[in-house]
Amino acid sequence: MFATKKIAPCALLAAAMGLFGLNVQAAVPIQHWTLPNGAQVWLSSVDTLPILDLQLDFDAGSRRDPAPQAGLASVTAGMVEKGVRAAPDSGPYPQAMDQNALGEAWADLGANFDAGASSERTSFTLRTLSDPALSGKAVALAARQIGEPSFPEDIWQRERERIGAAIKEANTKPATAASRAFGQAVYGNHPYGQEATEATLARIDTAAMRALYKELIVPCRARLSIVGNVTRPQAESIAMTLLSRLPARPAGCAALPPVPEIAALTAPKEERIPFDSAQAHVFIGEPGYRRSDPDHFALTLGNYVLGGGGFVSRLTDQVREKRGLTYSIYSGFSPGLHAGAFRIGFQTRPDQAAEAVKMSREVLAKFVAEGPTEIELKAAKDNLIGGFPLLLDSNRKLLGNVANIAWYGLPLDYLDTWTARMNAVTAADVKAAFARKLQPERMVTVIVGGAQ
Repeated sequence: MFATKKIAPCALLAAAMGLFGLNVQAAVPIQHWTLPNGAQVWLSSVDTLPILDLQLDFDAGSRRDPAPQAGLASVTAGMVEKGVRAAPDSGPYPQAMDQNALGEAWADLGANFDAGASSERTSFTLRTLSDPALSGKAVALAARQIGEPSFPEDIWQRERERIGAAIKEANTKPATAASRAFGQAVYGNHPYGQEATEATLARIDTAAMRALYKELIVPCRARLSIVGNVTRPQAESIAMTLLSRLPARPAGCAALPPVPEIAALTAPKEERIPFDSAQAHVFIGEPGYRRSDPDHFALTLGNYVLGGGGFVSRLTDQVREKRGLTYSIYSGFSPGLHAGAFRIGFQTRPDQAAEAVKMSREVLAKFVAEGPTEIELKAAKDNLIGGFPLLLDSNRKLLGNVANIAWYGLPLDYLDTWTARMNAVTAADVKAAFARKLQPERMVTVIVGGAQ
């Protein structure tokens, strides 16, 4: 007889993650439906691992922050994890719990729950074993945190001091100054350019957090992505339970006020900021494109050639390898619901900054004017298409892709057609796309560092 022992849920989850890999198949079927409460659900059933991953998104990111309270979305999401109020009718977790009690409850379940906010969305994520005995409790606990956060005032006072101290520390770094100046120059008054400061934190209280929650964190605004070893009926039950602690709106949700688009730049701008640092931090760029833009595949391939491909990119070859002006240099787009910035970024010695900027601009202008060569485009396709399975080789990665399909309204077969659409891009397509999106002669240049 062999002795047996009880294994904790967290150990089972770790074993499942460590011993198995998600089998990436050619097709990634995704189902989509709308619940009676207005929430939308996307499901990809994957039975390779006994794991359930989900992400719940709301249009409650920093783009919804009032400018005087920049940072509201982020701190509100952070406070969700600081405690829940009592709810006698809430199943296995009716009691009020502080941050420590919540941590212990999640540890007992061997599950992970997180809340956070980006520029566009507030997101809640849950990872648990798919065994109904465990996943049921995990979803119920997540529903409590999502639906009934306590927003304790004393904890917020402590958190505000901690975040304020972190902002002070960040302000001593040239990278912070460069990023802030670049964002303000590219985005202007658009919310993408807003940042939390000590002043905006001082205007945020727990009443503002509750008001944000009341308006934005409601079932009819929810987009839920589920990946794992669950069926559609199970997913429907999970979705209803997860949203059950939020107040329903029988009449549905009114449309939120539109966020204005980012204004295109009309003239070049160069900003030099003195900073006592050994390296100058440099950003060059302008507003790029929205994620729904049909040029996305051409721009992704083209950027790999320009500056997204590391040591095989043109910027690295011309600015680093041939002239030794920087250790590393990159370019990239950040598309979203609005035209997130295109930027070239690097660090260099302050006395080399002007030359490095000049050369980077020349490389960019030449690429926009001429596009990639056929050899460069093939190399980019080989790399990106060859690496595509690595974007789907775990539950968590697949969840991120499904959540992006949900958030940006991409086709359900987006992942199935990705390779074919990437393969179909021509060098002429890349050249035309870059000509439509970038105007090198109008870009912002920010240089931080050195006595200027």
